[in-house]
Amino acid sequence: MRRIVFDNNALSRSLDMLKNLVSSKSIIRQHHFLAPVSAQFKIISVYEYSGIPVLRIWSLNHSIIIVRRFCSVGSVELENTLVVSDAITNEKNVVADKLFKVVTDYSNPAHKMENALDNLEIELTTPLVMEVLQRLRFEEKLAFRFFTWAGHQENYTHETCAYNSIIDILSSTSYKVKQFRIVCDLLDYMKRNKKSTVPVDVLLVVLRKYTEKHLSHLQKFAKKKKIRVKTQPEIFAFNLLLDALCKCSLVEEAESMFRRMQGKVKPIAETYNILFFGWCRVRDPKRGMILLEEMIKLGFTPDNFTYNTAIDTFCKSGLITEAGELLEFMKTQGSAISSPTAKTYAIMIMALVQNDLMEQCFELLGDMIITGCLPDVSTYKELIEGMCSNGKIEAAYRVLEEMGNKGYPPDVVTYNCFLKVLCDNRESDEALRLYQKMIEVGCVPSVQTYNMLIEMFYTIGDIEGAFEAWHEMDKRGCERNTDTCCVMIEGLFNSNNAKDACSLLEQVISKGVKLPYRKFDSFLMQLSSIGDLQSIHRLSDHMRRFYNPAMARRYALSQKRNSKSLRGK
Repeated sequence: MRRIVFDNNALSRSLDMLKNLVSSKSIIRQHHFLAPVSAQFKIISVYEYSGIPVLRIWSLNHSIIIVRRFCSVGSVELENTLVVSDAITNEKNVVADKLFKVVTDYSNPAHKMENALDNLEIELTTPLVMEVLQRLRFEEKLAFRFFTWAGHQENYTHETCAYNSIIDILSSTSYKVKQFRIVCDLLDYMKRNKKSTVPVDVLLVVLRKYTEKHLSHLQKFAKKKKIRVKTQPEIFAFNLLLDALCKCSLVEEAESMFRRMQGKVKPIAETYNILFFGWCRVRDPKRGMILLEEMIKLGFTPDNFTYNTAIDTFCKSGLITEAGELLEFMKTQGSAISSPTAKTYAIMIMALVQNDLMEQCFELLGDMIITGCLPDVSTYKELIEGMCSNGKIEAAYRVLEEMGNKGYPPDVVTYNCFLKVLCDNRESDEALRLYQKMIEVGCVPSVQTYNMLIEMFYTIGDIEGAFEAWHEMDKRGCERNTDTCCVMIEGLFNSNNAKDACSLLEQVISKGVKLPYRKFDSFLMQLSSIGDLQSIHRLSDHMRRFYNPAMARRYALSQKRNSKSLRGK
């Protein structure tokens, strides 16, 4: 396809005839729908496609493209019927597909979406931007990020319809409505005043108006409690604006706005935290540390959550040395609210494990125990799960030994955390090895221990192993709970052992055990598939004791009808 030139007289005559058609209320068909033609037109370009000259026209009031086929270059006459060229429409869709694919593929905050879009070297037009925004209408963050990128491109400026589209997307989102409402106010100002940026004075006015309109509850609370608020009220609106930009990965724009407003609005600790977390979000911790140092110089004290975020970002960016230095700073110069926690050590230990620095890992683990930062259940799970996922199962056992040697032997909860990771990964041999270790050290397995083992055995198809774990509970004197019965019944049904499943289900009903409603639903479906009407009625009667009788009755009757229809086939 190549661009060709038509003389101005020919194009003028074509537009005159288009306007005549508009006055006669003509209709143009495009993409299987009808849209009225506007009297305002803008010629985008003229192409030659497969030897046929084609005129591309954009209607300002409606998002349609009118394409006119010409008879010759010399004499241009407009026919009564305007034909939309499928080739040109397809071309626009292909370009929109490319843009949409790059936006979604690089949606991760750490990815450089803007650089990837620049590499496409696509000439933007309003219809093209509108098409991409339409596809991103349910992804408000990505839509706003794309809109911001498009606004910085050469030879392109957003028209009113593009502003309307992004304002609709941001204002209709259910995610953090207050954050995006102030962004919509700024975009509306830019649209009405045809500005590419918002002046500082205007931004300050918008912040104050937004505070008075939407954040008035802060002032009402302060007045009611007779609290004297020293903080400027507009800083809360400003923080919402920065937070919205950072969560759309537009951290550069957020910090630029922060610097412009620094002399007008006095920042608080939350302002710096928002920008700091923004840089961590896009995996640029060094820029974040500059803000953190500035924050400390101004007398604000970061808490350990802020430091943990920085250490986590350093580790994920491969900057292990910098993460270690920050941890050392927390230990030596940190305050009561910024000293390392078990979570801090767990982040560092995991990073060392992933980089195969096992000696440093256990040195840090020993330091962690000495300082008294014992891991809780969630930290233990993260630590052991990370080691097992990286193939360091022996290292996970060594963690348990180190804890025991330091006077903190692992309890059944710790072992269950380890066992859950092994069972989820279907490591049956390692799971049994851990179970034997529990017995050897005198740690009594709990009912959750056996539940995980039974479920794992059924998952890997080892029915004998499931029955052994079931009988092991009798030997160890471990009383079964509702979950144990549900796991066993479900496993028996799934392994085509309906007879034993029905027998066990009958025992559960006889004992009057209340089953979870979802399990009722699952078991009724299984019984319906084998056509056991007697068990369906028995289970539905039992169900009526604990749940809505009408609902149970309706479900039982529907299953009965389904069962009869299956037998009829």
